[in-house]
Amino acid sequence: MATMADVARSAGVSVATVSHVLNDTRPVLPRTRQAVLDAVEELGYTPNTLARSLVTSRTRSIGLAVSAISNPYFTEILQGVEAAALEHGYGLLIADPHDDPGHERKVVRLLHERRVDGMIVAPSADPRDLVAYLGRHRVPAVFLDRVVDVPKGDGGPRFDQVCAESAEPTALLVSHLAGLGHRRIGLVAGRPGLSTTRERITGYRHGLAAAGLPYDERLLVHGDSEAGGGERAAAALLSLAVPPTALVTANNAMTIGALRALRDRNVSVPGDLALCCFDDFAWADLFSPGLTAVAQPSRELGDRAVRLLLERLAAPDRPERTVRLPCAFVHRTSCGCPEQPRQAPAQAFERTLP
Repeated sequence: MATMADVARSAGVSVATVSHVLNDTRPVLPRTRQAVLDAVEELGYTPNTLARSLVTSRTRSIGLAVSAISNPYFTEILQGVEAAALEHGYGLLIADPHDDPGHERKVVRLLHERRVDGMIVAPSADPRDLVAYLGRHRVPAVFLDRVVDVPKGDGGPRFDQVCAESAEPTALLVSHLAGLGHRRIGLVAGRPGLSTTRERITGYRHGLAAAGLPYDERLLVHGDSEAGGGERAAAALLSLAVPPTALVTANNAMTIGALRALRDRNVSVPGDLALCCFDDFAWADLFSPGLTAVAQPSRELGDRAVRLLLERLAAPDRPERTVRLPCAFVHRTSCGCPEQPRQAPAQAFERTLP
């Protein structure tokens, strides 16, 4: 197996120069850099990352803990995280906390024991143990998709956060349905305790208020952010003495569940019930009718999470930031409108909170 000394001899440079090229620790003349890279390729040299981590106390790896990796939304986030990590020379270790606080604590501890340089975590509905563990061990971390209320300004740990706008896009869906004449608009909400659930409920209520419609607690049912829960929630709404004429589903998994409930009851969309959903996905336009949806910038969320984490690693004491990215309103026909020629942007915006 080739060594760094072998690379240095082949390139006609010192071992220190080879190290600077491979670790990007000092500027090197372009022709010298290319000679080293050519020697690395010719000899098949592979750096000993374990030995390097013992010297630098860095493994150049990131831990990613997100639930429901099979969900297309989180799969696209993963793609964004992986691309950004590789771009900056970092590897990725992935774990699924299953949205369970106890399991979340275990997988975060396991990632920490693998000596990742930092973590990106989509926190559960009860992240107290997570925050306590990361803070106690001073683990650089970014919270992804769901925001957590962390005390600031007391010298404690600094956690950056990145998520999509939730309240305003949900209000937009409700306003759109109200504009089509609907007066009983139901919501299949997500798992209680998640910030995304709270924010989408807030948006739902704001949309009703903006349309001059009363809030009826019977029209809001939690689907626990999963397909089975979405199916049960939609079935409960359809069983009301006066069921809704329109429905907003608060994530893509619950949309699938709701569609099953509608199919089993021979409820046609949009003939019998108009449907709008939070989360767009690759095959949403293949449904008949196509699903009117809010599309989250999933890959951008993953990319931004990595960049926030790398900024934190470079400057551990900088002020923490919460970044919200805009969504897009994808206008199809499940809401009862004719097919639209183009997509219009959602009434949301990117903002960075101190």
